[in-house]
Amino acid sequence: MAAEQSYPEDLLYHDEHDWARIEGEEGTFGITWFAQDALGEVVFFDPPEVGTTISKDQPYAEVESVKAVSDVVAPMSGEILAVNEALGDEPAAVNDDPYGEGWMVRVRLSDPTERDALLDAAAYEKLVQKS
Repeated sequence: MAAEQSYPEDLLYHDEHDWARIEGEEGTFGITWFAQDALGEVVFFDPPEVGTTISKDQPYAEVESVKAVSDVVAPMSGEILAVNEALGDEPAAVNDDPYGEGWMVRVRLSDPTERDALLDAAAYEKLVQKS
């Protein structure tokens, strides 16, 4: 069952509908409720390899849904420390729990100041209301 619409206050948001949970020099990334709702049921997640360097505003993975294949865009730059291997068997976790079990990658941030360009929950909600 898909999650209820929500945008947790403790996360930061990218205008390409990705979220970041920042903890010191590391971050966890995923796609927002809005993104998973627009995609429909996620059936496949194609993650990057651990050790890959990703760049802010650039695609780092793909998600395939019953509707389309979409790029997942990095909200910040860094090196992939971990990928959510569970999504290989249960890609629908992206729909069911986009901010919890549906996380996609854990990253060592190369430029923590990039967080300043991200949106807080209130600003992101305003963005999606215009969509």
